[in-house]
Amino acid sequence: MSIRLFCALAFLSSPVHADVWSFNTPSGNIECIVGEGFEGSDIECTIYKRSAPAKVAALAGCPLSRGITFWMNDTGGVRGACAAAGARPTGTQGVAEYNVEGKFGGFTCYSATSGLQCRNESGHGFHLSRANQMAF
Repeated sequence: MSIRLFCALAFLSSPVHADVWSFNTPSGNIECIVGEGFEGSDIECTIYKRSAPAKVAALAGCPLSRGITFWMNDTGGVRGACAAAGARPTGTQGVAEYNVEGKFGGFTCYSATSGLQCRNESGHGFHLSRANQMAF
């Protein structure tokens, strides 16, 4: 086996590296983790304090004492779950100031006083606010 072929095979079998970073809204009530890699990107956002049930049938029974988490890849649909009991923000790397749109990986997110909305390249996304948690 030639040295070039061996090096090429070693490169192809090495693990894929991704950049992972996080941000929250100015209130600190919504926290997101973003992963960007060679094979695509993903985002996971959690709202911790809510005042109304989720507008997603599968999550409507999640107690108001627990948060809601949505996640998606840069293409395809949105998935969601009740946040773990007692889940709290973990500390983030950045703040998505209100009235600012950010584009990264395969996502566009807009932060406003009315909540955070993120959409992927397929047009799927979610909106998180104290009064409204929905996927589209």
